[in-house]
Amino acid sequence: MKSPLPASIEDTLALLAEADYVAERSLATAVFLALRMERPLFLEGEAGVGKTEIAKVLAATLGRKLVRLQCYEGLDIANAVYEWNYSRQMMEIRLAEAGQAGFADPSGADGAAARRRRDRLAQDIFSEKFLIRRPILQALEGEPGAAPVLLIDELDRTDEPFEAYLLEVLADFQVTIPELGTLRAKEPPVVVITSNRTREIHDAIKRRCLYHWVDYPDAARELEILRRKAPGAAARLSREVVAFVQRLRTIDLFKLPGVAETIDWSQALLALDKLALDPQTVNDTLGALLKYQDDIARVRGSEAERLLAEVKAEIAAA
Repeated sequence: MKSPLPASIEDTLALLAEADYVAERSLATAVFLALRMERPLFLEGEAGVGKTEIAKVLAATLGRKLVRLQCYEGLDIANAVYEWNYSRQMMEIRLAEAGQAGFADPSGADGAAARRRRDRLAQDIFSEKFLIRRPILQALEGEPGAAPVLLIDELDRTDEPFEAYLLEVLADFQVTIPELGTLRAKEPPVVVITSNRTREIHDAIKRRCLYHWVDYPDAARELEILRRKAPGAAARLSREVVAFVQRLRTIDLFKLPGVAETIDWSQALLALDKLALDPQTVNDTLGALLKYQDDIARVRGSEAERLLAEVKAEIAAA
């Protein structure tokens, strides 16, 4: 069932919290304005900081369908927007040629009748019944009063020509299909675009959106996230995990751990029935936190022991 849009930034914070998303006020403000102004929301930040989760949470809390377009190199219109059902079109043509599709003209086989049959066939095979709707077109054709949430995830993985195609979609919530004309959304979907900034997205895309950089959370917010996402963890363990991860993010690693990795690590420690961190456990479970061998090799051993000692001393002094 569709829920009303939040009426204020405070309502937006509460809406996100319903789905255990702990947002800072600036992010809630960007979400509120995107919903109120019916503008796409462009979220940029490191992997694992919760950008994709925003779209999922909005779909769940607003009672909307989530339509997800996962971007990748080489993504084209046929996979993202629409394509024609060529096999059905060919079958229709063959049936027509055999006189079995209702295109036969009782006036005879003269040239005018043949042209009329061809014209009718050309119009029919490019009708909407032969159109395959991909995620973007599905989102634009959502039912009035229940427009979906369209997630365009990791746009930075696509090519620039696809970015250019999106300009019409993001500006006017419409797509142009040469054979059919322009199809415009009766009600704009809620659009969330994410980027991990592996490359720069063109300014023309960003101008059509409200922009927000999603950063790593501070210790207090990350601790609250763990309280919601790993509620079974002991309070001491959660504090040590957050403090350890916060210190890791100050080190020059190839890939800093995101919030997703913090949650994964906590859940792994829970599965091991740990109540607190110790050097051996940290070394044995770094693969849940760090995803590159060079980073694991750098942290494992004396560095992990040093960081853990600092963490325990800080918590003891608090």
